[in-house]
Amino acid sequence: MTYQPIIGMEVHVELNTKSKMFCGCSADFFGVAPNTHVCPVCLGMPGTLPVINRRAVEYTIMIGLALNGEIQPHNVFARKNYFYPDLPKGYQISQYELPLCLGGYVDIETEDGQTKRIRIRRVHLEEDTGKLMHVNGYSLVDLNRAGVPLVEIVTEADIHSADEAYAYVSKLRQLVRYLGVSSGDMEKGAMRCEVNLSLKDVETGQWGTKVEIKNLNSFRSVRNSIAYEIERQTRVLNAGGVIEQVTMGWDENRSITVLQRTKEGDTGYRYFPEPDLPPLNLDPAWIEQIKAGLPELPGVKLARYMADYGLTPKEAAILVEDRATAAYYESVVAAASRKPAVTPKLISNWVSGELFRLWSERGLEISGVKIKPEHLVALIELVSANTINQPAAKQTLGVMFDTGRSPLEIVEELGLQQISDTGQLVATAQEIIAANPGPVEQFKAGKETTMKFLVGQMMKATRGKANPQLAEQVLREQLQD
Repeated sequence: MTYQPIIGMEVHVELNTKSKMFCGCSADFFGVAPNTHVCPVCLGMPGTLPVINRRAVEYTIMIGLALNGEIQPHNVFARKNYFYPDLPKGYQISQYELPLCLGGYVDIETEDGQTKRIRIRRVHLEEDTGKLMHVNGYSLVDLNRAGVPLVEIVTEADIHSADEAYAYVSKLRQLVRYLGVSSGDMEKGAMRCEVNLSLKDVETGQWGTKVEIKNLNSFRSVRNSIAYEIERQTRVLNAGGVIEQVTMGWDENRSITVLQRTKEGDTGYRYFPEPDLPPLNLDPAWIEQIKAGLPELPGVKLARYMADYGLTPKEAAILVEDRATAAYYESVVAAASRKPAVTPKLISNWVSGELFRLWSERGLEISGVKIKPEHLVALIELVSANTINQPAAKQTLGVMFDTGRSPLEIVEELGLQQISDTGQLVATAQEIIAANPGPVEQFKAGKETTMKFLVGQMMKATRGKANPQLAEQVLREQLQD
């Protein structure tokens, strides 16, 4: 039988506010000693009262708007009741019937290059739970994370493959990073994914039983767990078995999904409005103010780069992937506005090529780059004017990257100016021809590829300073004599 995967996703995004959702405790909990960023409110002590974090509401509105959703001026916080060791109050303050945002969508690129729209059902704001740590047979609870603002983004069941899910989560992380509302670091738990997956019988159109995969904390685990679960369910159904409604976890070491618990119908969270918090009635003017302050989003920026700078979709996508990288690229373009030889296309090649290589080698973020935009423009000008060749330019860029010095200063200090003096190159070419009779005879016999070897010898003899094009021209002229 043929089956189509039907997948919906719930993605939880921790907001990078300074304080927690309902108290003044620091929300910067990663790497600090357990249970040090806590107070009676986030510990759930009797008699304590929550106070709504305005910035968390603002950030959630920003996410909803960026997802093309409809912000709900009237929304309500609710109690989601369940018992678990990392939930100190015995309930989680969340939203249910009246969330901050309804609807919206994310457009992704599929494997065949097509654009597919993933619809968003809802975006709501809640508080995070604590964290369980299992050590030497004991389960310990760290409540530093309890109460940190958490946005839950729920899709419709529009995803049909592991690759589509991977693309969706990637787009979502890029979006929250552009907005500056979350780091999106899955390895630190700032984004966590849950998958609801069933298989639809293509012939009958009947949907299968839904299986949930919980707490996926990397892009790799999202893709691999879905691929495995599709394979597992297909195998069970083809063998005449029945898929049970269960919650699965992902075992990274064994690359399999594993049973966590079974489900029997409704989960019974017994939602009801939070009695200690009033309904939120948002001022429409405030929503419009937030909308007007949104940064240029990746999709819009990509289209502009293609239209204004003549970049290909691939070139533009590389630059807009990260907001800070895009900002640096645009600062270089602005610095080159009166330099016709330094085009946005050339700048794109240097930023996404050599600069990306140096960032990777040095293990730095874009914020740590010392090269001033005008210095990168000056380097490209030196290459365009044949003052230095490409190897010398790469060497110069490396020194610029480490020191922040200007390219002309480095070129003069290291003597990297390109040799474009024909007379000097003629003498060198004659020496190369005399020293390599074998390759010379091969070239004269019609083996054109030998010229690359001879040019290489010219570059070696001039310590990489020769103009490669002029060196080849001089060699050809000398070989005709």
